[in-house]
Formats: sequence, structure tokens, C-alpha cells
Amino acid sequence: MDVLRTPDERFAALPDFPFAPHYVELDLRIHYVDEGPRDAAPILLMHGEPSWSFLYRAMITELVDAGHRVLAPDLAGFGRSDKPARREDHTYARHVEWMGRAVAALDLREATLVCQDWGGLIGLRLVADDEDGRFARVVAANTGLPTGDEHVPEAFLRWRRFSQEVPEFAVGNIVGGGCVRDLDDAEIAGYDAPFPDDSYKAGPRQMPLLVPADPDDVESEANRAAWSRLARWEKPFLCAFSDSDPITRGADRLFRERIPGCAGQSHTTIAGAGHFLQEDQPHELARAVLRFIRANPLRG
Repeated sequence: MDVLRTPDERFAALPDFPFAPHYVELDLRIHYVDEGPRDAAPILLMHGEPSWSFLYRAMITELVDAGHRVLAPDLAGFGRSDKPARREDHTYARHVEWMGRAVAALDLREATLVCQDWGGLIGLRLVADDEDGRFARVVAANTGLPTGDEHVPEAFLRWRRFSQEVPEFAVGNIVGGGCVRDLDDAEIAGYDAPFPDDSYKAGPRQMPLLVPADPDDVESEANRAAWSRLARWEKPFLCAFSDSDPITRGADRLFRERIPGCAGQSHTTIAGAGHFLQEDQPHELARAVLRFIRANPLRG
């Protein structure tokens, strides 16, 4: 498998992102942010497509200030992680495997997972398979675990068509288009930083095609099996979706109906936020995460 590595100088002038890089060496290199005391309660922030850990920059600082160890990995093909060069190298199963191996290498215990977009499609598979006590809580934000059996929003189908047909896949502008507020030029450049040219964008181009939108998708059965295991998940599970995301609107209902750990939790709808609610309302989401953790202390 051929992989590309974004030159470090591309990340030299990121706004509000002073965090030192860390890496897990697999068959490719996975980057992660790791801030806060190493012995503090961990929070694992998982981004989606086409963003990277830069998306969580405001939340990282707030969660660390509250006393947590905060880790934010970049998916393979995104951010400072290595980028498989061929679109065929990107499969749903392979992304689950890469991130599962990275989390195992970090040896996290009783972490709170915060997942959005593909961060949920991948992260919830890891939660469903967790037999080592790596996850104690989950916060699902504008995400899902699709099998192709449910209704597919027209907004997603439009996005998928656009992602394949647009001549220039302008990552920063695409992220900006998923926000309610206007990103400034430096923020847009931050999302563009991982991709010096189009050869680095195999992951962002391919990921929309990997979402199971048909019952016979190659990963539909694996996601059904994950739902079956999550139907027995009794640890705390919070839904924190936004009010202005046409792609994931209503998906929180599936979690609340099917996952026992959702019962009795203070699920929230974050106002004034689009698909990338970490950009639109980072402090509201961070506060929701912290309230959730405080309300659900670890069982002794």
C-alpha cells in the first residue's frame, strides 16, 4: 500500500492549535493530539470526513481545563495521519481496524468517546466490540451507524453525488459549508493544510461512498451486528445533536430507542449549529460532555 505523508511545514501556522503531535506506528502512521495529565480521566474525540482533529481545537482546551486527559486522533487519510494513496485502500472495515489498533496501542481505559460524523461510524463499531473496558461512556453528536435498512436523507445523497462530481474537492470550503457561522480564511486554510494537492485526497473522496446506504452494502451486516451488541450497552450514552444538520437530523432517535444506556440521560439539541457543531458551538458541546461525565461517575 502506497501512503503519502503531509510535510510538517503545512501545519506550522494553524490558528488556535498549539498542540504537539503524537504518533502511533501501525502499517501507517496515525497522528493524535494528547493533552492534559496522563493519569486523568480520558476523553477520546473522534472526527469525521473531511475534517481532522483541528475541528476539536476549542473543545480540547476547555476539556483539559476541566481536568481531563484529551486525545483526538486523525483518521488514516486525514490530518497529520498518513494518507493511503489509492481510493481502493480506503474501506470501512480497514478504517475500523486502523483506529481500533491505534486505541489499543494507546491502552485507554474507561474513556469517554465523543464522536461525530465518521467518528461515530467508526467509533461506535469499536464501542460495540469493546471487551477490554476501554470505553465507559459515549457522546454521539451528529452521527449514526447506518445499515442501509433505514431511510437515507436526500441531503446525504446530494452530498455523496457532489463529492464524486465536483472537479476540485476544496476541503476547507466543504467544512465551511457544513457550518452555520462563516469560517475565516485562516480556519479554512487549517482544514486544507493536510492536503497539499489532490493526490492526498483519496480518503475524503472515497469516504462518502463507504457509508452503507443500501441493505446489501458490504458493511451493512457488520453494522447490524454492532447494533445488536449496542442493544445490550448499559453504560451511559448521551445524544448531543445540533438543530441545523439536514444529514443526521432524527438519527438520535434510533440511539435513544435502541441503546439501554440512553435511558435517563439529559439528551440535548444544541441550537445554532450545523453539521460541524464543534465549529459552530464548541463550548456548548464541551459543557454538555462535562455535565454528562459529572452526572455519570465511574462505578467503583
